[in-house]
Amino acid sequence: MFEFIRSHQRLMQFMLLLLIIPSFALVGLQSYTSFGDSANAVAKVAGQSITQQELDAAQRQQMDRMRQMFGAQFDAKMFDTPQAKQGVLENLIAQRAQLAAVAREHLMVSDLTLQQTLLGIPELHGADGKFDNEKYRSLLAAQGTVPKMYEAGLRQDLALQQLAGAIESTAFAPKSLALRFSNISDQERDTQELLFKTADYASQVKVTDEMLKAYYDKNGQQFEIPEQVKAEYIVLDSAAVAAQVTVNDADVKSYYEQNLARYSTQEQRRASHILITTNKDASAADKAVAKTKAESLLAQLRKDPAEFAKLAKENSQDTASAEHGGDLGYFGDGMMVKPFSDAALKLKQGEISNVVESDFGYHIIQLTGIKPAEVKPLAQVKDEISAEIKKQLATKKFAEMADAFNDTVYEQANSLQPAADKLKLSIQTVSNVGRHPNPALAPTVLYNNEKFLTALFADGSVKNKRNTAAIEVAPSTLIAGHVISYKPVTKQAFEDVKELVRTKVIQAAEVELAEKAGAAKFAALKVKDDTAGFAVAKTVSRANQQGVAPNVFDAVMKADVSKLPAFVGVSLPGQGYAIYRIGKVAQPATIDQARRQSEQKQISSALAQQEMSAYVEVLKKKAKAKILKPIVASAPVDDNLASK
Repeated sequence: MFEFIRSHQRLMQFMLLLLIIPSFALVGLQSYTSFGDSANAVAKVAGQSITQQELDAAQRQQMDRMRQMFGAQFDAKMFDTPQAKQGVLENLIAQRAQLAAVAREHLMVSDLTLQQTLLGIPELHGADGKFDNEKYRSLLAAQGTVPKMYEAGLRQDLALQQLAGAIESTAFAPKSLALRFSNISDQERDTQELLFKTADYASQVKVTDEMLKAYYDKNGQQFEIPEQVKAEYIVLDSAAVAAQVTVNDADVKSYYEQNLARYSTQEQRRASHILITTNKDASAADKAVAKTKAESLLAQLRKDPAEFAKLAKENSQDTASAEHGGDLGYFGDGMMVKPFSDAALKLKQGEISNVVESDFGYHIIQLTGIKPAEVKPLAQVKDEISAEIKKQLATKKFAEMADAFNDTVYEQANSLQPAADKLKLSIQTVSNVGRHPNPALAPTVLYNNEKFLTALFADGSVKNKRNTAAIEVAPSTLIAGHVISYKPVTKQAFEDVKELVRTKVIQAAEVELAEKAGAAKFAALKVKDDTAGFAVAKTVSRANQQGVAPNVFDAVMKADVSKLPAFVGVSLPGQGYAIYRIGKVAQPATIDQARRQSEQKQISSALAQQEMSAYVEVLKKKAKAKILKPIVASAPVDDNLASK
């Protein structure tokens, strides 16, 4: 069954394309066929342009994927950097270079491969475990595409996978390399700790006022209160725009009528079949044998149609459907190879066809069900349509409002009120805002953005009390600010922080004494081993760190153990100083073979990626890839309104 179904193959890849593949099918593949606007090109590959719009779209799609993956932890600032944008551009260039190679090498993806890919997508199966064509079309429609467009992109992506697979399969990890890696990973070290606690040296510390004053003067920055502003700000985002968009019933009805196919389900038929397979290049004699067998089975069915499921299980060479009595589930127009589809469309429910020949062999088809074509009534989809129209109108209106937002905060720079009144936005106020983002605030706090804060603390904003320019802090999100008051950096008076200074001086002195004692002991141990004072040995390995602090673990595992016992000294912030004695190095008594096999696969995968990266560089040279407009960091802005 599944081999000859023509459209049962699309959506797992669909989900992967949206969430995993870095814009291969959605931007890189789809736009490869267009030459683009050379005047607006940022790069050129194989004689074709990558436009700024394509680059922007790829970046938005990457951010959308990351937003879906990380949810509330997503931070748009991580992707709004020259380095991140350069990475997106490099990906697009690599994709285009690979597509050029696919075309040059005439790599093709067969219908069968395409079908099998779609059939392997669990998200496209209904409750009965069968491919659900309606679900498939609905998911695609929600993404603004149709099966034909999506399948063309998927076919290209599968061709790219062929190209990559051919290169990556050449990578080979020698067993000796994998064994060496695993031995290092498994290596166990018996470690004992000798701790020099800072608290043990408190009685030796003598502090004077002169010492406190000297520390205060030398480390004045520790006692400074950073500059701060109190500011107003307004935000223009999709939600603010959508709140000002209305959709009337006439718009909904018009949209419904123009997009009726989107809310219609074509007739679907359910069939069972018995398949006697033949190869495309089979001899006439072989085909005759297969056809004779099919005709013999048909003769039996004409006598007793109720035996169809039994005969399918016993004779059909489509093993997947044979297990279910030949049942193929429901399918729509174009989902089966044409001879099969044509025959099934002529049958009435319960009827059995004559022998039907296709590229896969000879079929006997029984029609077991019909779902008539259906059009969802307007009332059922009204809310969905209204939301879609509102989204489209809001997108258009945002561009208009963004221009007005930018112009108004610039032209009436003494206050945000004109912009707020004109665009129906609320002015918000925030106090104690620093020059740099506050890590304690959530990434979703819009004013806690590096670019916005830079603009807010610019001379034009602070000294001249002018509005900042409109700053894009997230996709379709603009913010502008106005400083109400400014507090410069201030140093707290010595008397106000004297006790804090005392604590810091004592801590520093205790640490110095602990490290001094530890260093002396370390030197003595290098001359003569002595286990007195050391704790009970703890066995650590890269596979089992035993809760050891990262800095301690790194020091222990990096220690030279060519001669045992070996010693390492480590400063422990907030605790003091410690010496670690490594008395034994060995491999574990029991080797985890499953993990070692996994490690070998990881090494092979890493080598394969290296091979592919090198190959892509060769393809980029062949395609004469060239960046026309390098992505550079924005220059620091002194006055955000100096130039619009």
